[in-house]
Amino acid sequence: MQQNTIESDLQSYLHSTGDQYAEEKEVIGIIVKSLIAERGRVTNKAIIMSLIAELESATDIEQLDVLRNCLEIVVGRTPNDED
Repeated sequence: MQQNTIESDLQSYLHSTGDQYAEEKEVIGIIVKSLIAERGRVTNKAIIMSLIAELESATDIEQLDVLRNCLEIVVGRTPNDED
């Protein structure tokens, strides 16, 4: 149920922003799909850790800005994990 809540909260928020966060929507979508494929579930912590890993390896200034925005969105819009 936690996975559905995280995905629903993020999807609802991102959908409400229109095209404002188009790149962030794409990045978060890729991460969520990747986590589902790898682990079979998505947690707030897993999304955050994936974004941090991407931030640590990115060198492009624009990509870094998008990743930071994604991190702010995820931290600000998802509930704490129960584990």
